[in-house]
Amino acid sequence: MKSGSLKISFLSILLLFLYSCNEKINYVGEFKETAIVYGLLDHADTIHFIKINRAFIGPGNALEIAQIPDSNYFDQVEATVSEYLDGNLIRTWELRDTIIQNKDTNGVFYAPEQKVYYFKTLPTLNTPSFGTVQNASNAQLSSLKPYATYKLNAVLDGGKYTVTSETELVNGITSPSSGQNFTFKLADDPVEYLSSGLTVSNTGNSYLMNAQMDIEFNEFIGSTSTVKSFNWRIGEYDVNPFSSRTFTLLGKTFYELINANCTNDPAITKRTFKGMWITFTGGAEELYNYTIVNKPASSLAQSKPSYTNLSINNGGKVIGIFSSRQTVKFYKPFSVGSAQAYIRAIDKKSTRELCQGPINFGKLFCSDHPGDNIVNQEEAFACQ
Repeated sequence: MKSGSLKISFLSILLLFLYSCNEKINYVGEFKETAIVYGLLDHADTIHFIKINRAFIGPGNALEIAQIPDSNYFDQVEATVSEYLDGNLIRTWELRDTIIQNKDTNGVFYAPEQKVYYFKTLPTLNTPSFGTVQNASNAQLSSLKPYATYKLNAVLDGGKYTVTSETELVNGITSPSSGQNFTFKLADDPVEYLSSGLTVSNTGNSYLMNAQMDIEFNEFIGSTSTVKSFNWRIGEYDVNPFSSRTFTLLGKTFYELINANCTNDPAITKRTFKGMWITFTGGAEELYNYTIVNKPASSLAQSKPSYTNLSINNGGKVIGIFSSRQTVKFYKPFSVGSAQAYIRAIDKKSTRELCQGPINFGKLFCSDHPGDNIVNQEEAFACQ
């Protein structure tokens, strides 16, 4: 047989095989139900939210299914969080469900509503539905205890699956910036910007640290003032427990952000600096591990490990995290009154740069700080 005939014979067999195949493809294979749980406890909070969802699958357009809230919920959830101290059960809270309105509407899933589960730690004695106390007196209905262990137990769809986990709380974070005498120095001579340190003196038992500022200033139209604010994300870093960490504030960035957040209204007659909220958030070791594993891949190799500290029975699958964080938040006012003229969030040279420097030139900033408006020592940038 000639080689050309041999090639044609193989081609004929291949075409016959393809035409005899079943053209129907089953896109919905055997589905293993997956529980999705996310919860971060913070002893600074009085309401604690835990999200308990399920993965979905079904025939049709997945994007359309994602817009149906019921596709993402279990029919029945019975969940508790229990508090243990030195191995002894102290309190147990029964989680209740609620609908919140803060879900991002830019995603493919339904929004802005979402169902979450929560419990309260308010010291209110007339709301027993928020917590069933075991081995504890009414006086112990208070905030979460920094040195306790907390265990999650979620029974799904009448016992089909049970998800469990536990976490200790992050605690011990401190910062010298919270002292009233601490002042940020962001500029020296005109147009000479400085870097100022925002220090965490003790990271507590956290492995991940985030720092943010909410800057506030007043805008006046005549005698009527409106408070403007914006968020400044300083940074997020891995940290060692019980160590220190300093975040860097760039003075020039401070002035540029204020300039970008001024209202474009020609009716404004003046602006004054009001103060700043400083927020440190420390994450537990489990949260650190979860964050590291879920970072975007930095190479062509897309195979990544998975991490969760959640367990599930009956051969089910669970993803997510049940962990903790500590939020330390404090306010530094620009001024606290004429009797304490030395206290200020930013020093005098930094204030002068805000009022007279080129970045904020024309924004009508002046200083109402008593230290800049002392009799016979009034600064040129003081409000008149």
